Amino acid sequence: MEALVHFTHEIGEMHFPIFMFLFKAFFVLFIIASVVLFIYDKYIQRENQLLINYPLIGRMRYLFYALRDPMRQYFGDEKFYESFDKVKWVYDSAERKSAYASFSPGQPQRSARLGLKNANCVLNIENVSDDFSVTFGENCAYPFKTRSIFGRSAMSDGAISPEGTRSFTKGAYLGKFPINTGEGSLTSNFFYTHKYTRECKFFEIYEGTFFAKNVYKIIKLLLNEAIARKVYKHMVVYCAAQDSYLFDRSELVFYRVNWDAPMATFPSQVPDDMPDIIFQIGSGLYGVRDKEGNFCEERYQKTMCFCKMTEVKMAQGAKQTGGKLLATKVSEEIAYYRGVEAHKDLFSPNQFPFAHTIEELFDFMGRLKVLSEKPVGVKIVISSQENFTQYANLIKERLHAGSNAYPDFITIDGGDGGSGTAPLEMMMSVGMTITKALYIADSELKRVGVRENVKLIASEKVLTPDDAVVLFGLGADYVAIARAFMMSAGCIRARECSGAHGRACPVGLATQDKKKRASFLVEKKARNIASYHEQLLSGVRALLAVMGINHISKLSKENLIFRDYSGKTYMNVDTYFEESLIN
Repeated sequence: MEALVHFTHEIGEMHFPIFMFLFKAFFVLFIIASVVLFIYDKYIQRENQLLINYPLIGRMRYLFYALRDPMRQYFGDEKFYESFDKVKWVYDSAERKSAYASFSPGQPQRSARLGLKNANCVLNIENVSDDFSVTFGENCAYPFKTRSIFGRSAMSDGAISPEGTRSFTKGAYLGKFPINTGEGSLTSNFFYTHKYTRECKFFEIYEGTFFAKNVYKIIKLLLNEAIARKVYKHMVVYCAAQDSYLFDRSELVFYRVNWDAPMATFPSQVPDDMPDIIFQIGSGLYGVRDKEGNFCEERYQKTMCFCKMTEVKMAQGAKQTGGKLLATKVSEEIAYYRGVEAHKDLFSPNQFPFAHTIEELFDFMGRLKVLSEKPVGVKIVISSQENFTQYANLIKERLHAGSNAYPDFITIDGGDGGSGTAPLEMMMSVGMTITKALYIADSELKRVGVRENVKLIASEKVLTPDDAVVLFGLGADYVAIARAFMMSAGCIRARECSGAHGRACPVGLATQDKKKRASFLVEKKARNIASYHEQLLSGVRALLAVMGINHISKLSKENLIFRDYSGKTYMNVDTYFEESLIN
């Protein structure tokens, strides 16, 4: 006790010579820096009039401005989603914490919204079927039957870090839900769960000498596996894109797919230790093009040996242009995957090369179906009923002609969809919201009598089970989710995804910055991703039980209700949509 009193007295009297010296030195340096900045702002620089009039103090504006985005979500109301409670539900579900709320939401829900009708006589959750499968391309030689009504939406390896893609791949494998490659191609990181065997002749490998392997084992014993693997890689892998190789711990081999290997060496069926992968083709044709940048049929067929179906990307909710990847993200590995030059901005063309007309687009999809014998669909954004009517009428025409050159599914991204890199003006002004777009698509396909031939995938701002159930009620067969899966993988919504302004994703999820990536916990985040998906399905079952519905397929618009801002309630949502969609 006497020692504690003495220590407290010492602090109070500041009897710490070193501490006092450092404090005084810091104070002197601060004064000198302030004087220099004052003189520079007031009398030298002529780029900023604010700093001329308010030298030094004016710089606080830029400090607070820099802190605004990172601190917004902690001290401000949730503006982008209905309520922060939804955001917290995602984080809690991923971390396997209780997602129950107490008393009421932290923020009131908006008054104008689609809601759900409960039943007079509800069901117990165990009375609701846990069959959430969806079958795409039933007329294809190899239809794709999913094991979930949810999947991770398109996010390219490149926009996402290698570690992030590996965690999503492992999470999709554990959770038994599909994962979309995005337009950045099928990269090595999507093979993260695929076990290397020497019988797989489609791999190219680097294997160390007896000496190199023993160096690896010694460093692993003395330090840790991560450092040992890094040293071993530098000793063994001789190419610019070293991180494009996966590492097998048992064989001590670095490996990646050799796309130049003969077609006969590739598997005839998708390996069962890989997740269900949806391959996306964007306007850049990354991953399916030759050295001249033209579409390569053989490369596409090799890619589809590992994927369940193909999505042709025409547009994305917040991005009606081609995909954008700033130079900071175009690493040697990304350049290798996409067949482009490293460290330069990579902007895909706006126009898909085989879509000068909708007829040409459908013909290209028919060509892909012949090559892969698997389902093929298209991703679009709807901005008017007339535009989608062209799709519906052409599908009917092709079906009546006995042609398979039409989409087995249509992915609809709402106008409020997100993007790591997109022009702000397109984020705010292009495309319809997902509910209205989905209503149009479902209604038009039914009108022309082809709804049973085309599945609908919906995507836009889905966080919680109720968000999804509304979309299923409006006609969605499957829901693709991007942002919530990002959050389950550790995204803190710092809005630094693009890599612009010299800033990178602080958690290493949406960056190619090696220092930020090094701390990303792949295995832990994979479990969190799978956990979030599990809670989504559990929440959907709970809602169906309250609605008195024993299978997701029985959900329809009749189970929805709409209340507008004035309090007017539409018991028949068709009436609401007919009033809100005026020609």
